[in-house]
Amino acid sequence: MCWIIIVAQLKLNIEIILRILSLAFCMKHKLHNSKLLRDISWLAFNARVLQEAKDPNVHVAERLRFLGIFSNNLDEFFRVRVATLNRMLKFGKETKRFLEEKPQTILKQIQENVILQQREFEQIYADIVRDLKKQKIALVNEKQLSKSLKTYVENYFNDKVRTHIAPLMIESIPELPLLRDKSIYLACLLSNSDNSFMNSYALIEVPTETLPRFVILPTEKGIRSIMLLEDIIRLCMPGLFAQFGFNSFEGYIIKVTRDAELDIDNDINTDLISSIEKGLKNRKRGKAVRLVYDKSIQKNLLNYLTKLLSLGNKDHLVPGGRIHNFKDFMDFPKEVFEKRKPRNQPFIHPLLKQPVRILDVLQKQDVMLHFPYHSFDSVIDLLREVAIDPFVESIKITCYRLARESKVVNALVNAVRNGKKVTVVLELKARFDEEANLRWKRILEDEGIHVIPGLPERKIHAKICLIAKRNGKNLQYYGFVSTGNLNEQTAKVYGDHCLLTANKVIVSDIRQVFNYIEKQEQPELIKRCKSLIVSPFTTRSFFVDKIRHEVKNHLAGKPAGIIIKLNSLTDEVLIEEIYAAAKVGLDCKLIIRGICCALTTHEKWKKNIQAISIVDEYLEHARVFFFVNGGKEDLYISSADWMTRNLDYRIEVSTIINDPNIKEELKHILQIQLNENVKARVLDNRQLNEYVKPDKDALAIRSQVEIYAYLKS
Repeated sequence: MCWIIIVAQLKLNIEIILRILSLAFCMKHKLHNSKLLRDISWLAFNARVLQEAKDPNVHVAERLRFLGIFSNNLDEFFRVRVATLNRMLKFGKETKRFLEEKPQTILKQIQENVILQQREFEQIYADIVRDLKKQKIALVNEKQLSKSLKTYVENYFNDKVRTHIAPLMIESIPELPLLRDKSIYLACLLSNSDNSFMNSYALIEVPTETLPRFVILPTEKGIRSIMLLEDIIRLCMPGLFAQFGFNSFEGYIIKVTRDAELDIDNDINTDLISSIEKGLKNRKRGKAVRLVYDKSIQKNLLNYLTKLLSLGNKDHLVPGGRIHNFKDFMDFPKEVFEKRKPRNQPFIHPLLKQPVRILDVLQKQDVMLHFPYHSFDSVIDLLREVAIDPFVESIKITCYRLARESKVVNALVNAVRNGKKVTVVLELKARFDEEANLRWKRILEDEGIHVIPGLPERKIHAKICLIAKRNGKNLQYYGFVSTGNLNEQTAKVYGDHCLLTANKVIVSDIRQVFNYIEKQEQPELIKRCKSLIVSPFTTRSFFVDKIRHEVKNHLAGKPAGIIIKLNSLTDEVLIEEIYAAAKVGLDCKLIIRGICCALTTHEKWKKNIQAISIVDEYLEHARVFFFVNGGKEDLYISSADWMTRNLDYRIEVSTIINDPNIKEELKHILQIQLNENVKARVLDNRQLNEYVKPDKDALAIRSQVEIYAYLKS
């Protein structure tokens, strides 16, 4: 019980508690600590994203997008994971024996990895700039403008930008004003060449929230030039400061990353919404955990900034190039590219092509949607249909991340206006979407929709829906279980599966999950679900039993084997079960997009684990589990990764796939992915991200292309 005392005494935040309890569980059960470090594995995943940006076979626009994804991923990593490790440094010796490594050791490894990746990032960007020039596209700065373009840019600044600029004179101030962690700033050195004592520092926030980051300039000599907003401000700095006697102006881009953890009180009596709102305010005031800066910055200016930010030599200071906040490059102007092959467009599932009554289709058979190959419009069509069906009485649905202009919300609002009883479980603790979900809560409640704002003690991450329709004296239930969010925007790029069903066993279990969420009682009924596996009640134990059953079958000479597809694999208990399977020679195959803490080779195993990661045009987001089961073959889809937080601290749902045709479809998709030899990387103990080497004379298999063709046919 010593870990309970430690948690109580130190009042650790939830991320740290999860980590300590997970490791304490492993110690209690004498599990081997033979796994890869979670944070270093995550950096290895982001390196795979960087590989896509480096690949000359990828269109240059996509390479820029991958640079943006890499940058955005790294920002979130520092806001959450590095901030957590920094906090753990303060908690002394009591916590060290629960960690696989000391926090300072992990932080040192992170810093070394990040510096190396930053250097590679800059080289890749330089290569991309050269490739853009070959296509007569130029990224120009303030020193590369012709006279006519300079006039154009100055006029643009005066017409569009000047009123959005509010310089901060930071010379000799005791405390630096709050710098927002999603913004970039020009750190300005102002001086006078005739007076060496006349020096001053200023900060200018680059207004990318209100103005476009990229400005397309008039074409000259067949060259399409693009200029960054910060370079426009650099060019026009004299107009902001010359009147104060300065005649020399230098501007260096900096970016601050802050601790983004929300310390929400888990007391059941706490007002959750007030806690969220308080946490959002605290996030804006969070401690700086990283300063990224232009490595050419004047040394005294850098020292002054780090002092005001309370960042010492041991904190994360990351030197970089002129440009930061590369996440904006995900929205690089597409119109400057010519002859670009369009992305394959999502298509409607053949059974759901309109006009058709989707509920009638589901009465006859289950339907599986595979995003982004199938169009998310079918989910919207289903919600619109039930919104106006006079016999539909109620809709219950969980929402984790919604689109900015959500068609899902529009359909639900229409349903309540048509007299349906609508319940929305809206997770207010969805990281970085808390503010948006608070806004949606107000909108939904104003329309008369009953909103359940999550549970105080755990997140609701399940993606489920339940529809009740009157059929004479009885109610007929329909629903769906999905691996991804109900977001029509992300469904265009996230690879997910969504099972639409009227199966009585499945919808009965979905009803039970909603009953628990609404009443927060009788969890024992959830454990009795026949088709759904629900976290935090049964998920880990269920899949432990499934793996052990495969081992038993293998040892008995029966058909056996497992395929596990996840975003992240970090849970020590399930990793140890996979190790035990490999030790006896069971065929274990893993498809892990992101973090994989499992070793894949060991001298004491009879058969090594086959593990790959696929990083391509779409984000592989689905969780799928396949068990040979003596030839009977069980297959499940899930919202849950095999991480402690998903297994013990969230409401998650996995469902068995009963329909034989859908089962074969999913098996075929898994096999295509296991045969991938273009975008698949080997996950091994060294974490080197080597590409899968195809056999001699083997056909190139790019799984996302093959899956699209398979489903289309």
